[in-house]
Order: sequence, then structure tokens, then C-alpha cells
Amino acid sequence: MNGSLSVVVPAYNEESRLPKTLHRITTYLASHPGGGELLVVNDGSRDRTAELAREFAAQAGTVPVRLLENPGNRGKGYSVRHGMLATRGDWALFSDADLSSPIEECDKLLAAAEAKGCDVAIGSRALDRSLIGVHQSVLRENAGRLFNLFVRLLTGLDFADTQCGFKLFRQRAAREIFSRQRLERFGFDVEALYLAHKLGFRAVEVPVRWDHFEGTKVSMGSDSVNMFLDLWRVRRNDRRGLYEKPGPPDPLDGSQP
Repeated sequence: MNGSLSVVVPAYNEESRLPKTLHRITTYLASHPGGGELLVVNDGSRDRTAELAREFAAQAGTVPVRLLENPGNRGKGYSVRHGMLATRGDWALFSDADLSSPIEECDKLLAAAEAKGCDVAIGSRALDRSLIGVHQSVLRENAGRLFNLFVRLLTGLDFADTQCGFKLFRQRAAREIFSRQRLERFGFDVEALYLAHKLGFRAVEVPVRWDHFEGTKVSMGSDSVNMFLDLWRVRRNDRRGLYEKPGPPDPLDGSQP
């Protein structure tokens, strides 16, 4: 696959996992044929997340590493949007900080996008569950299946798994989609895929390796309720015409070397 690759990692209180994650991603990018860059988006962390990212960027070597700072704790959706709109690569991937899907699985997304002529490739845990090494609790897995049913019913999206935090976008698609994104927390994945479909970007769903790691930021209480409500918010935003053109720019702080 030709073309450079940007990797966006949203991070909130990730000091314990971040150094290993950044090393693994930059090692992967160093061998990527088109070159690449790594963007860490700090979502108002209260620990040493930002400090560690700065230290790593200062001695990262041949792979550019940038730290982006959110104006406070705004949520994963805001963080991903901030990062994706700052990318410079031909392709832009966002990945969870725990690398629940190993960064090397990006090869599968790139290959599938190229083979099928798609602008978007999303990692999926549901297409081949034998690739799941460590499962979530039965409660979480069943809640995920129920959520996916509501996604299909309320948005018409035909994906088996919209919530895997491992998604790849061609640069033009990333600009068009994330400049229109409105949701700031965990329902943003559905909104991004809804926008991709609305804007005519083709998407392919790809089975990837995945492991559950303790320390998830999604609670089974208010976060889960809000994710279901976000499905209604996506439909409401579309009816109001909010997706017809890019939204106003956010007061983002920009990036730091």
C-alpha cells in the first residue's frame, strides 16, 4: 500500500500504558513504506500522560510524534476529531491507547481498503470472534450486541461492529467526515460511519485481532445510556441539516512538538 500513514491515539490518564504503546506504534511506522506520523491527543489528563508524550516526542527519532492538547476533558469523540483533522498522512488511523487491536492489524485495513477501492476500513470484533484473545464480560458483550441491533434499526448502517476503536480513513474522507462530526463522547463511532455513508464514501469491515484490557473508560451506567441516546442524536442532527456542511471550528489548542 502506497501512501503515508497518520496514527491518532486519544489519551486520558494513560501514563501506565502510553510509553509501551508509543514505542510499538513508532516501530511500526518506521517500517511503513510510505512513512508516517503519530499524534497523541491528551484529553485533559490528570496524570503524566502529556509529560510522557512530550518526552517521547523529543527522542522519537525518524518518526514525527506530536502532542495535541484538548481544552479540558472533552471526551473520546472530541479527541479523535481533534487528532484526525490535524493529520497529514494519505491515510489516517485512530487506535485506542491500550492497543486492544495490535497496531500491526492496520496492514489488514490498508489491504482491504486498497483491494475493494474503499475510503474507510474499520476493524471488527464480530466478524470473526476466534480472533478475540481476551473477551469482555458476558454483560458487556451482550450489551454490545443489543447496541448493534439498535444501530441497524435507527441508522440503517449494516456493520457487525461499529464500536471497535480501530478505524482507518483516506485523508479526504477524514476531512469531510470529522469536520462534520458533532458527538464528543462514545457514540461518535456511529456518527462517523453514518457520515461516511451519507457523503458517499465506501467502507469495508475487516476482522481484526482484539483483546480486552482492564481499565476501560466506558461505564455500564451513564455512558451506555448516552451511547443509545446518541443514535437518536445522529438522526436528529441529520434532520436538522447539521451534516450538510462542515461545522464551525473548535477552539483547539493545536499541537506541540
